[in-house]
Amino acid sequence: MSPHLSIKIGGEAGQGIQSVSRLLADMLQDVGLHVFAYQNKESRIRGGHNFVHMAAAVEPAFSARRDLDILICLDAASVSLHSDEVRENGLVLFDPDLVPEGPEGSKYFKLKFAAIAKEKAGSKVMANTVAIGAALAYAGMDFEILSAQLGRFFGSKGEDVVKGNIAAARAGYELAAEYLSHRAKFSFPEKKQETVMLSGAHAIAFGAIASGCSFLSAYPMSPATGIMEYFFAHREDLGLVAVQAEDEIAAINMAIGASYAGVRAMTSTSGGGFSLMVEGLGLAAITETPLVIVEAQRPGPATGLPTRTEQADLLFAIHASQGEFPRAVLTPGTAGQAFAAMSRAFNLAEKYQVPVIVLVDQYITDSIWTQEPFNLDDVTIDRGSLYAGSGDAAEYKRYALAADGISPRAFPGNPNALVYADSDEHDESGRITESAEVRISQVGKRERKFEGLVSEAAQPVLYGPEDYEELVVCWGSVLGAALPALDIYRAGGAKAALLHIEQAWPLTGSAVADAMKKAGRTSCVELNSIGQMARLIRAQTGLEFDRVILKYDGRPFLPEELAEELGKEAH
Repeated sequence: MSPHLSIKIGGEAGQGIQSVSRLLADMLQDVGLHVFAYQNKESRIRGGHNFVHMAAAVEPAFSARRDLDILICLDAASVSLHSDEVRENGLVLFDPDLVPEGPEGSKYFKLKFAAIAKEKAGSKVMANTVAIGAALAYAGMDFEILSAQLGRFFGSKGEDVVKGNIAAARAGYELAAEYLSHRAKFSFPEKKQETVMLSGAHAIAFGAIASGCSFLSAYPMSPATGIMEYFFAHREDLGLVAVQAEDEIAAINMAIGASYAGVRAMTSTSGGGFSLMVEGLGLAAITETPLVIVEAQRPGPATGLPTRTEQADLLFAIHASQGEFPRAVLTPGTAGQAFAAMSRAFNLAEKYQVPVIVLVDQYITDSIWTQEPFNLDDVTIDRGSLYAGSGDAAEYKRYALAADGISPRAFPGNPNALVYADSDEHDESGRITESAEVRISQVGKRERKFEGLVSEAAQPVLYGPEDYEELVVCWGSVLGAALPALDIYRAGGAKAALLHIEQAWPLTGSAVADAMKKAGRTSCVELNSIGQMARLIRAQTGLEFDRVILKYDGRPFLPEELAEELGKEAH
């Protein structure tokens, strides 16, 4: 699973790093490669050191790699911080006007980005395009591919801007081609692969809309904001209702109201916003109103590291809210899995009339991914048990004591059903009561839904040989680094397999236990400080992992780093 190209673009916030990386990613996709790009950014508008770490491969890429082929330095810090990551025959591109006493050596190529852009295009603003041209010359890409992509990328800004960027890129390309002609070139696929490129946040939003969701209410909070932005961008052409609420409390209550009225509705947030939503989560549970919540994790507590990634909200998502009630928590590992999880989330929410939490993180939502186009024929819509009765409306019992806990749902305005709902305990008709017997019966009714959720829980997915001697367990976004890490680890002689958990609650504990019992050695890999999944598995199965590999500095695992951790104490 080694990528053809491993690239890092470093600079300060405000230097256009995201635009440059998207332009580069689009071109790599154009030549038929799968692309993955992870954003490492500080929580400031300008300044500070940011970078985008990109991998491009023939096969799907879900993680960047440690050893770089190309480092594009748009600031001095990038040279000092990342040059050691570039392989021996790689390329470090930097502007000597920014780093006048920069390093010397075969892998360093000095190019006056700003001066060349001023001379060839009349503006220093196009300095980044000079760098892109030089990088792609080193990679061996045809300039016409770059030229065509520049035309598409800057087309909306006018002909002069397009011509200026092409001139700047050509200058960088030709200078690099002249001085780097002795370097090894990279091969590109003969046949272009049909892929789409999107962020994880957009995959989640698209998955929700494809699943029939027509209402989103949210308050902006990174790293979930991209979901909300997608809804706003497409609300007119797709007939959606997208509301920026005054806070997360209002956001979840609006979504509950919309779902209660009969539409598929959701809200999205991060851990801090989800904390404010907890009382509303209980309201959805006691009124048995279907609700989908996307919780995009970032490091806490409090504000924590707001632009970085972590997996520390797992146990919180499973246990949040006052009282006891069933729910589902889905933990997809890639943008493609996140798209599919949205359909599953809405179907579970409406079938069992419970809250469903899709637990992702900054790694998934903010990264850029390519994959095969989504097949909308695979998206199914199950709205659950809807009331179709006739007769005396007063006889309708919204919370009838069904054997499976699921009573048919009628929407307000149904001429054949009087619908009552509130946040207090209630009888079968929905009227408030403090009867001990009714309380016991309604708690039992709600809890019976859990049996159905267990029966439909997604099974963990095994990657690797079935006759493994060592088992590595992970959940959520760690999958991206774990898959290539296992390849590296197995190349060293380990007979290991990977078990990925796509649904944390209800957990298919028996499947996890069976897989663990087959292994002579077990490891759990997580992005938190206490091993939350390992604790959950121990609570559900009684089994302990031989070791728990943790990272909680706000950065994701890199495959090589994880492979080294797996190899420790191997003999």
